[in-house]
Amino acid sequence: MKTTAMFDQLPIDRDAAAVRRRVEALEHLLERTFTLPGINRQFGLDFLIGLVPVVGDAAAALMGTWLVWEARNLGMSKFQIARMMGNVGFDALIGLVPLVGDTADFFFRSNTRNLRIIRRHLDKHHPGTVTVAA
Repeated sequence: MKTTAMFDQLPIDRDAAAVRRRVEALEHLLERTFTLPGINRQFGLDFLIGLVPVVGDAAAALMGTWLVWEARNLGMSKFQIARMMGNVGFDALIGLVPLVGDTADFFFRSNTRNLRIIRRHLDKHHPGTVTVAA
């Protein structure tokens, strides 16, 4: 799926199906937009902007926090929200360490982990939003 096509028709509704589409699109943008040739490892804006010291990590954390905000609006439990904030916080803190943080950002995908938590919630509480991966 082309990235631009993914964002062309994103819904702004608050229903569970619209939220699922938005969080999946953001996770794709942050974690899987580009592929590193040779090793076929995907990466996204989270890794790229994380290369900019402090400001990049703060911006990536803000974008990751938006996923948590969407989860909160879905009525997810405080435990799930805390776990998601822990993922974002760990990613932000490790990102502050030069080189080590950038390497960790390449492998620790907090947004993908958070998307998995959101998908489990949606699959259980809003089964009509389940999509089949092609």
